Amino acid sequence: MTDLFWPGDHRAATLMSGRAFFDALVAVENAWLAALVEHDVAPESAAVDLTSLVRAGDEQTVAEGAEQDGNPVTGVVAMLRSRAPDDAGRWLHRGLTSQDVVDSALMLCTRDALAAVAHHLATQVRVLAGQAENHRSTALLTRTLTQPALPGTAGLKFAVWLNSVLDSAENLAALPTLPVQVGGAAGTLAAATELTGSPRRAFDLAEALADRLGLRAAYPWHTNRSTLTRTADAMVTCCDAWGRIANEVATASRPEIGELIEASGGGSSTMPHKSNPVLAVLLRRAALTAPQLGAILHAASAAQVDERADGAWHAEWDALRTLTRHTVVAASQATDLLTALRVNASNAAANLTAAQGIYSEQQTMSTLVGRAPASTYLGAGDELIDAALLRASHYLEESQ
Repeated sequence: MTDLFWPGDHRAATLMSGRAFFDALVAVENAWLAALVEHDVAPESAAVDLTSLVRAGDEQTVAEGAEQDGNPVTGVVAMLRSRAPDDAGRWLHRGLTSQDVVDSALMLCTRDALAAVAHHLATQVRVLAGQAENHRSTALLTRTLTQPALPGTAGLKFAVWLNSVLDSAENLAALPTLPVQVGGAAGTLAAATELTGSPRRAFDLAEALADRLGLRAAYPWHTNRSTLTRTADAMVTCCDAWGRIANEVATASRPEIGELIEASGGGSSTMPHKSNPVLAVLLRRAALTAPQLGAILHAASAAQVDERADGAWHAEWDALRTLTRHTVVAASQATDLLTALRVNASNAAANLTAAQGIYSEQQTMSTLVGRAPASTYLGAGDELIDAALLRASHYLEESQ
C-alpha cells in the first residue's frame, strides 16, 4: 500500500495498515478461543482455526460496517460466527469485550512496527559510528546561532548525531513488552470469572492469551493509557533525532555551504539544475508532525472517564496508526540518508579557512594562562568521539 499524501509511505508496507489491524483482530479472537478450549472452559468441539474462515474482501466489509457500533470488533465477531461450526461460533469472543480485542490487536501491530524501527536504529548506529571514526580528522566549521563559532571536525558532528540516535534507540529498547488487554465489559473480568469459576482461572486465561500472542500478561488497563503514551513518546523522540540530523544535512547541502551531500537528490518539475535533499526534507516533515500525533494520544489519555471513554478511546486508533507508520517510514529514510551521506572535505576546509575570528577565543585563553596557543583548538573532540563510539559498541553488543 502507499499514500499520495505521504511520499515514502510504501516503505512501511503492511505494518500498522488496515489489513494488519484486521488480521490482528482475528488473531486475538482465534487465540482467545484456543485458550478457552485449552483451559477446559469451552469444549474440544469448539476448537477451530478462525483465520481459515477469512475471505477476500472481509476487511473492507468490516470497515464499512464499523460505523454502526463505533468499532470493527462486532463486525469481525459476526462474520466469524456466521462461518464457524456451531460450537466454535457459540464460544468465540465469550469473556471478552470489544476493547480487549482492539487494544490487543493494536499492541500486535505496534510491536511489529517497533521491531522494524529498532532494526533501522541499529543500522544507523553502525553507520554513524563508522562516519565518526572515518572523519575524526576531517576539518569542519562549527556554528552557533547560524554563525561561525570554532574549528571542529566532521567526526565530532557525526558523534553528536550518534548520541542522539543512541538516545532514541535506548529509549525504544527500554519500553516494556507490550501488554495484552483482557478486562471484559467493565474491566473486572466478570465474564471470564463467571465462565471459569474463579478470578484465578480468569487470570490464567488472560495469561494464556498473552502467551499465544507473544504479548505481556497484564491486569486490565482499559482507561489507563500510559502504555500508548509511553510508546508514542519513544517514537516521537526518534523522529526528533532524525529531524535534527535532517536539518543539518539540508543546511549543509546548500551550494553556498556544500559540506554535506545527500547521495541521490531529488529533481524539480521545472528546474532541471536542482538536486534537492529530498530525504532530509521528508525527515523534517516527519519530525514536524510526530509531536502533534503524540499529543493526541496524551489528550486521549487525559480524557479517559468511567470504565470506557466515549471518544477518547476511539481517538487513539488513527493517531497511533499514523504516528507508527510515519515513524517506520522515517526510520527507513534516515537509514538511507545516513548510509549514502557524503562529506565534501574540500568545501568544509575552505569554509573553515574563510571564517573570521574563530581562533580569537583560543588567543584569549592562552594569554590568560600565559602559554602559547596550542597547535589546534579542538578541545576534547577526540575524547568525545571515543565516548560516543564506546557507547555505540555497548549498545550493539546488548541489542544482538
